Amino acid sequence: MSNMSRRGFVKGAAIAPLAVKSLALEQAAAPSERFDIVVAGAGHNSLATAAYLAKAGYRCLVLEGRPIIGGGVKTAELTLRGFKDDVCSTAHAFIQANPMLRNDELGLRNFGLEYIDPDPVFHVPFPDGSYLTQWRDLDRTCAEFAKFSKKDAATYRRLLAEFDAIKPVLGAASFTPIGFGKPLNDRLAEAPRGKLWQRRLAMSAWEIIRDNFEDDHCRTFLLYMSHLAAEPPDAPMTGRLAFSALGQQRTGRPLPKGGSGELTQAMARVIEANHGVILTNKWVRRLIIENGRCAGVECDDGSSYRAEKAVLSTIHIKHLVDMAPRELWGQDFVDGVDTWQAEHAMFVTHYATSEPPQFAVEGGKLSPVEAGILSSPLRALRGTYDDSLGAPTLEDPALQVICCSVADPSRTPPGMHTVKVLGWQPYELKEGPEHWDKIKDEVSAANLKQLRRFAPNLTDDKILARFIESPLDLERMNPHFWHGSAHAGAQSASQVGAMRPMPGWAQHRMPIPGLYQTGATTHPGGSVTGAPGRNAAMVMLKDFGTSIEEVVKKKP
Repeated sequence: MSNMSRRGFVKGAAIAPLAVKSLALEQAAAPSERFDIVVAGAGHNSLATAAYLAKAGYRCLVLEGRPIIGGGVKTAELTLRGFKDDVCSTAHAFIQANPMLRNDELGLRNFGLEYIDPDPVFHVPFPDGSYLTQWRDLDRTCAEFAKFSKKDAATYRRLLAEFDAIKPVLGAASFTPIGFGKPLNDRLAEAPRGKLWQRRLAMSAWEIIRDNFEDDHCRTFLLYMSHLAAEPPDAPMTGRLAFSALGQQRTGRPLPKGGSGELTQAMARVIEANHGVILTNKWVRRLIIENGRCAGVECDDGSSYRAEKAVLSTIHIKHLVDMAPRELWGQDFVDGVDTWQAEHAMFVTHYATSEPPQFAVEGGKLSPVEAGILSSPLRALRGTYDDSLGAPTLEDPALQVICCSVADPSRTPPGMHTVKVLGWQPYELKEGPEHWDKIKDEVSAANLKQLRRFAPNLTDDKILARFIESPLDLERMNPHFWHGSAHAGAQSASQVGAMRPMPGWAQHRMPIPGLYQTGATTHPGGSVTGAPGRNAAMVMLKDFGTSIEEVVKKKP
């Protein structure tokens, strides 16, 4: 049993996991032990699926290759002891609309999950010394737009009302598996002004922002918010991203108290409370195929685990296809894998500091939880071109700056702060991706220099430690971040809805019987939504002869 580790502290781990109170069974799972469901990978979506299945009474085993569960939704001490850093995701805005949280279907709040709602929501400073701050209060936010254009302030309020009216239709499509309800276009065709939204969703975010707003400061703010998904703002079918800021006007950008990983830790506690088992340091390397059916998995330490009913994967499709003979997948599936496209890759530096970033505002300084640096609409539109050059962006980079400790002091020692500086860079450098190991310090320094243009207080003496994640590092840390894609791949017109991961295989059922897929390579894609996880649970439960509605009714 020495080759198995429970989630939690692992001796010699490169990244220090945080201690958590575990409800795990005292006895670790033996390779000969039988389970109904074996889950390959412990990202937030696969944990969500496993939690529903465990609540339904199926015995689940979750295998995670890293020392810490959570995938892109985890918290670790990356810089210094006592500083809780979100390894990838931070704000959990989109998952708030998921019935899993909205209706507390899994009772996650009973397992320690608590959210903080920062105010202001977001702050964008501009090179001319002005700024636009989004507040939870709508009137206050509109006043920020009105500083630049009263027309734009009125437009913001109008579009928010229009988005509020259509949001239930959009949400229903996201939180329904492909094929379980009407396609989004059909839903929109039946809604008031739905045909307008059919057009808007087919447009680019830039076209919508450009045509509705007149001032470049307002346009820049909205373009920045649309760029959070790392998609080119002028690409077709990115229109929904133009409404990102409007969506979070209602939801804010909630933070799990104690770190992003508190969401996945709560999910793990649900699984374990329902007799499931979670093992870390268990890399799944091969699918076990018997009589043409996926019957289990084999790990790189030689251990194997059998599934009585099904195997659930959150392994990236680029790697999953190599875990069983190619002829079992079918040409359609292989073609889809071969043509899968990455998104703009992330580059991140985590800092432990003695002060938060301080931005100049009227009457003093502002230290928001989240800020965005984008100099102009033109700079946003240049992003795709810069990425195609295969050279790092060192001049005027667009940045996201996150300082959770402003709103959640439990993440650091008293008076200290965590600061995450995130930008977008090409994964494929002209010299090859491995060149990132040579230049990542230079790129990190350029990003810090850009931040200091707007928050000059963050001088060297205020920085206690740092931890850099280049696009290549992100992929090494989590293979699901294929080519540095935090959302597993582009959420472009060719990779959304029934096209994700590819036509014919968007219902979470894989070509090999007994194998299901969830995670960011499935509908509706990346970000912390929990939608792929809950949707996969709906499909699997239906195939098993029950429904998610019946499971939710069950008492704890």
